[in-house]
Amino acid sequence: MGNIYKEVSELIRKSRYTIAFTGAGISVESGIPPFRGKGGLWNKYDPDTLDITNFRRNPAGVWPCIREIFYEHWGQALPNDAHKALAGMEEMGLLKGIVTMNIDALHQKAGSQNVVEFHGTLDTMVCESCGKIFDSKDVNLATMPPKCGCGGVLKPNFIFFGEGIPSDAYEKSMVMARQADLVIVVGTTGEVMPACYIPTIAAQKGAKIVEINPTESSYTHNITTHYIKETAGKALASIMEYLKS
Repeated sequence: MGNIYKEVSELIRKSRYTIAFTGAGISVESGIPPFRGKGGLWNKYDPDTLDITNFRRNPAGVWPCIREIFYEHWGQALPNDAHKALAGMEEMGLLKGIVTMNIDALHQKAGSQNVVEFHGTLDTMVCESCGKIFDSKDVNLATMPPKCGCGGVLKPNFIFFGEGIPSDAYEKSMVMARQADLVIVVGTTGEVMPACYIPTIAAQKGAKIVEINPTESSYTHNITTHYIKETAGKALASIMEYLKS
């Protein structure tokens, strides 16, 4: 595997515009389970928990589950070696930015600056009535559902099923995809639409696609040019060793 790490590090050095595209797999080593597949959240919880119609119909019923999944457990998670490696690449001027499908904000906690959160973030909440934004750390979750001073119900500021992608995140992602000549794809099945199109758009523009994933994805035999069958932490840390040498 050493050769592929060296080869990818050389690609990154020579690249004009490298971006990373990350999914749930990059955060598994931080103790955050994926939504789908073995050990996924939807094996334990009803996906309707995150349906926007269901949330608005019964926020008091849905919020305890949201609190348990996302704030009591995920809130304790820390960046792992994969997050730190990508932050290091950006600091070295070798990575232009990250488009992530994750809502855990671990990229930012690792030190990454240019992060597009395609599906939103756990770090803030939004009032369903007046639109005011709150820092999640400042919201008291003892009372369900949490409410704004105006009386409106607060909602985590990430995309629920039935909601559209924020236009600014979508547009920034598309710009980055079209500019990229190298995309590092980490920890995604490539099946979540419309986010999954980002590496494909880059590939159509001629970008090389480096995929890091312990299991093959929908990208592997279609657009991937360099496949590393390994965990995100080990692979990215190994690439960083070559970049530092």
